[in-house]
Amino acid sequence: MTDEIALETPSYPVLTAPAGGIPPVVDTPDEYRSMLAKLADGEGPVSLDTERAQGFRYSGKAYLIQLRRAGAGSFLLDPTAFEEDRPRADLSDLSSVLAGAEWILHAASQDLPCLAEDGLLPRRLFDTELAARLLGLPKVNLSALMEQALGISLLKEHSAADWSRRPLPIEWLVYAALDVERLDDLRAWLIDQLQAAGKTEWAYQEFAHLAAHAGDPPTGHTEPWRRTSGLHDVRSPVGLAVVRELWQIRDGIARENDRAPGRVLNDRSVSGIAARVEQSKTVPTRVELRQERGFTMRFAARYERDWLDGITRALALPRAELPPRQAKTSGPPPPRNWQNRWPDAFARWSRVRPALVARAEELQLPVENLISPDAVRRLLWDAPATADEPWLAERLTLLSTRPWQRELTIPVFLQHWS
Repeated sequence: MTDEIALETPSYPVLTAPAGGIPPVVDTPDEYRSMLAKLADGEGPVSLDTERAQGFRYSGKAYLIQLRRAGAGSFLLDPTAFEEDRPRADLSDLSSVLAGAEWILHAASQDLPCLAEDGLLPRRLFDTELAARLLGLPKVNLSALMEQALGISLLKEHSAADWSRRPLPIEWLVYAALDVERLDDLRAWLIDQLQAAGKTEWAYQEFAHLAAHAGDPPTGHTEPWRRTSGLHDVRSPVGLAVVRELWQIRDGIARENDRAPGRVLNDRSVSGIAARVEQSKTVPTRVELRQERGFTMRFAARYERDWLDGITRALALPRAELPPRQAKTSGPPPPRNWQNRWPDAFARWSRVRPALVARAEELQLPVENLISPDAVRRLLWDAPATADEPWLAERLTLLSTRPWQRELTIPVFLQHWS
């Protein structure tokens, strides 16, 4: 019998309470003004985080904003408490206080949209997750980074909670405050690692790009209904029309009630009834509709007539108005579809893509951080047979690549272009 060697997982002390105690929730004008004064008197960067209610609410807005700054302490701001006194997207006085500070966020792309909704846009930022990706670290979630960098562990049991709930439980406030408690220390450790790896300039170019586009409108899917779970079971344009109609009805109900779409009607019920309808080619009876369990749930059942009317409209559509089986794409199609229609582009992609992957491995970072897959796809499709450095530099600049990315990838493109 082979002896098994048990590998011990390192045990880290768990950070269970904020050093200065649990900050009170800032939800009155006086508390808000006091917070502004203290933040203005603080120094150095500001750590920020947000809590949303995804999975519970339709809105992606922040229901809590956590802030911490040296010399000021930690604050838990409830932006919803001020919605009656001011437009939601007007925390301009807080924005002014934070204007000169570098913002520290973890996975900034998740928090920036809801911060922008409140009128909070960074001029400078430091993204601890992105820095970790550029360093090629194996785990980039906040808890893993805290363990590696600072030898402490964070509790994460409330990350998916319904943060629209009021009042917020004490244990949730502890969790929220701890998320910004040591971000500044993590930033300092990551700066040292970036300097040692010679990647500091890369990181700050990436952070500047994030900050410059923080207020951009979201670039959503052109046909979001095609992301419905179970869509692979729907095979005909008629079935897809049913999915599209039910998705749109559900989205309107969810928006009106500020309820997550999945809490109105789950995806599987939408795709399930569509698969049934495309076989029968008839509008289901109420009994048949209820055979998909999601339609019997109390909230969905209120709108039974709406679901049936939507299916009726989908079945009445002329052929020309039925959705195609394949989604519309913006820009070039996926490279896997190039081989027959664009063999030269496919051959070029087949040479360049592996070379970029190898270069990223040499640099110890994910290939998607070296250059985005979309930029590679748009560059290589329908491109000239030959390319020189000035042409590549111009095209890659138009594709929003950063200088450090162009410096490292242009030689790869030139070597494997033809």
